[in-house]
Amino acid sequence: MPSAFQFQCHLVLIFLAASKGETRYLEVRDAGEDDPFLLLSEDLKRELSAGQIYRRSLRCIDMLSIEGQFTFTADQPQLHCATFFIGEPEELITIHYDFVNIDCQGGDFLKVFDGWILKGEKFPSSLDHPLTTSQRYVDFCESGNIERTIRSSQNVAMIFFRIQLPGNGFTVTVKKSSNLFPCNVISQTPSGRFTMVIPHQHRNCSFSIIYPVVIKISDLILGHLNGLFLKEPSASCAGVGDFVELLGGAGLDPSKMFPLADLCHSFHGSAQMKIGCDNTVLRMVSSGKHINRVTFEYHQLDLQEAETRKENSIEEFCFPSI
Repeated sequence: MPSAFQFQCHLVLIFLAASKGETRYLEVRDAGEDDPFLLLSEDLKRELSAGQIYRRSLRCIDMLSIEGQFTFTADQPQLHCATFFIGEPEELITIHYDFVNIDCQGGDFLKVFDGWILKGEKFPSSLDHPLTTSQRYVDFCESGNIERTIRSSQNVAMIFFRIQLPGNGFTVTVKKSSNLFPCNVISQTPSGRFTMVIPHQHRNCSFSIIYPVVIKISDLILGHLNGLFLKEPSASCAGVGDFVELLGGAGLDPSKMFPLADLCHSFHGSAQMKIGCDNTVLRMVSSGKHINRVTFEYHQLDLQEAETRKENSIEEFCFPSI
């Protein structure tokens, strides 16, 4: 059975998934509708491939995984609205205000957040983001024309807004740009393969997968010798300076998740783990002294795999929630 966290995500998140070389576009409908997902039509894909700008209206709770121009117009007072943006792991998101007609003095607001917030939890966490939490918000009512274009630090961003007068609203243009060294990423799909590289930078990077998964680390370069350590009360890589940790939990913020395993040293081979948590995070901590790299692949964990627990598997944590 899906957990409350996964159900919450499916209500507000839209995921791009590659299937036979085609891209599928999923969007949240109104809460009263039976089917929360809508596939991108073949006609629209042909239109986009021809270089035309995609345009559509926004809902109060919405999700965008495609470039284009998007307009929200209130048909009634809308007090708690949000639009989530997501790109590929190697993409950054740029949001530009084309038109804004809201009543800032009357209590309306329009804010961009650098990352995602869900049920009070942030991604990236405050420990993993280069800006303070307050700096991650850009309030249109405070900045006005000064900051009409905002670019994210990772492949996700979002807009919060409140518009009380019917007829008021805004239009934004969303574009994506390349990120040579992706750091913090939310996966759009329950399976995939990724290589994270941190080139002589003192930073922490998290890759979040909002599914129970089997994750297989095939290559890790940290400038050390070999070693894999399952977490115990006395075991930790915290003093090493450069390491990878696997985290699991039921929320979005990696800093609030349970540490499952540490990988302190370089290796070539295979370290496979089954993690039955609602959210799985691979997090690399880098001192800046090395070029650190980790390659891993993952796929969604099913019940049959959870019952067959072998190899280097995390067997006791999270599995009851599957």
